[in-house]
Amino acid sequence: MALFIGAAICFFGVPVLFILALNGDVHFIGLIIAAMLSVWLLYIFSDIELYKKPKGKKIAAGIIGLCMVTGASFSIPHFYKQSFAEVDGEVDLQEYEPFTGSDKLAQSDSPSSFEIENDLPKLDGATALYPLYAAFTEAVYPRDSYPVYDPEFSNVISTTTPEAYDRLLAGETDIIFAAGPSSGHLKKAEHLGIELKMTPIGREAFVFFVNSKNPVNGLKSEEVKGIYSGKVTNWSEIGGKNDEIRAFQRPVDSGSQTTFLKFMENIPVQEPETEEMASGMGGIISEVASYRNYKNAIGYTFRFFAVDMVQNDKIKLLAIDGVEPTIETIRSDEYPLSSEFYAVTAGSYNPNIEAFIDWIISEEGQELVERTGFVPIE
Repeated sequence: MALFIGAAICFFGVPVLFILALNGDVHFIGLIIAAMLSVWLLYIFSDIELYKKPKGKKIAAGIIGLCMVTGASFSIPHFYKQSFAEVDGEVDLQEYEPFTGSDKLAQSDSPSSFEIENDLPKLDGATALYPLYAAFTEAVYPRDSYPVYDPEFSNVISTTTPEAYDRLLAGETDIIFAAGPSSGHLKKAEHLGIELKMTPIGREAFVFFVNSKNPVNGLKSEEVKGIYSGKVTNWSEIGGKNDEIRAFQRPVDSGSQTTFLKFMENIPVQEPETEEMASGMGGIISEVASYRNYKNAIGYTFRFFAVDMVQNDKIKLLAIDGVEPTIETIRSDEYPLSSEFYAVTAGSYNPNIEAFIDWIISEEGQELVERTGFVPIE
């Protein structure tokens, strides 16, 4: 009987485990294996004489309890990790889609003097800039549906900076809105014989942030570089508590990682934290770990994304070299990590591209830049 029950558990349980692995739910696997083993052991003990004695029942309960605790030990760290806020995680960009009545999109007080009716340029770009070019879309494109996650149907999407550059270089989109290209994308453009034209359309602040309870409120640029080069490893070295520093990074070719590497100025950067994630057919891949708001963590992003899109009160932005990252300090160029972002093209033949970009850098377009929450170009 015990053998039959064990075989039945495996028959039904193993496929469940395989499905969970394919879906990336590896944190449940240990708990389910423990549950399967516990049920099996329960039937085994029920078949033997020892189980019918009080001492035997205690032994069975102890073994089953040990199995469950062992299984839970695989799951509890995951759920503990999930309890910390993510700042560079995904946001729901559907809340910013044009022509949906979204109150999150900036609008001008009067209709645009420039409109496009035909040959609509295909737009793509960084997550943090989607609210801006969605506002451009609502101002000058014909009223229609522009689903943000549908490249095959929509003319206005956001695939994030790395993929947006790839699509631009492949001729799949006409204009992308992003920070400057990474060295990898510059090399790819050169290899393809494509010249990237970058038109500045606004200014933004690159920011570093920590847990809101961290006593450190600001750092010098050299201290940040020391952290990410591995020379500064404890918060006590820079005015904080005696805690090891967990320095999170972003994936290669992302807009924030490209800006970060420019900030580091060729200083070698320590290996980033990684996490194992399930890939197709049950394989495991390692990816740069998403920022988790541990008390000893530090991460980076762009000001608008952290302040306006994520709106996480569990973190605080650090002053750099004594200057807070605000609209005013970006405008005055006091904040040392202020930089321009761009409308980037790569030689598309769409006839409306040049006029559209001219409108973006005009007074009307720059008004939307400011109303969205960025700093216009001068």
